[in-house]
Amino acid sequence: MGDEKVKNDALQIIGMFQLLPRLVVFDLDYTIWPFYCQSRSKREMPSLYPQAKGILYALKEKGIDMAIASRSPTSDIANTFIDKLSLKPMFVAQEIFFTWTYKTDHFQRIHTRIGIPFNSMLFFDDEDKNIQSVSKMGVTSILVDNGVNLGALRQGLTEFSQNASRSEKNNQSWQKYSQNPNSSEKKEEIVYMSDS
Repeated sequence: MGDEKVKNDALQIIGMFQLLPRLVVFDLDYTIWPFYCQSRSKREMPSLYPQAKGILYALKEKGIDMAIASRSPTSDIANTFIDKLSLKPMFVAQEIFFTWTYKTDHFQRIHTRIGIPFNSMLFFDDEDKNIQSVSKMGVTSILVDNGVNLGALRQGLTEFSQNASRSEKNNQSWQKYSQNPNSSEKKEEIVYMSDS
C-alpha cells in the first residue's frame, strides 16, 4: 500500500471522529521503524513501517501536532535517521533520551514545552510498561505490535474519543453539582452528617 493511499485512508479514519487529540506522540523503535537504533549505524538508510509515513502526513494535513518520545540510548543515530527520512519538520517536539522512568520524563518535557494537557494527547508505543506509565498521566496510550498502522490509528482515535467524552461528562456533572446547592447528592450528604 503506497504512502498516498495510506494517507487517504488515514484521512478518512480521522474524519470519522469529532473529538481529536491536539498532539499525537510516537515512540521510534518498533513503533515508526522496525529496528532498535542502537543496533544500526548512522551510515545506513533507515526505513519506516509501511503505513507510518502516510499516517504522519495525514495527521499533519489535519493540523494535528506530533511529537517523539523515545528512550533510545543512541539519540545521535535516532536524530540522524529522522533527518535522513525528512521527518524533522513533522514534529513540534522531540524528546529522545534514555531514562528508567518509562517515558514520564519525556511527557513532562513535552507538556512543559508546548503546554498541551496530557488528556489532549494520544501516544503510540511498542512497550507495555511505557503504555502503563504514560496512561497514568492521563494520556490515551496505544500498544502497537507491528508498528503504527491504520488499525492502531483507528483504535487510538476511538479510545481517545471515548476518554474525552467520559471526561467531558464528568466535568458537566461536577459543574451541575457545584452550581446547584440543592442537588440530591448534597442533601444526602447533609442528612448523613446530621444523622451522626
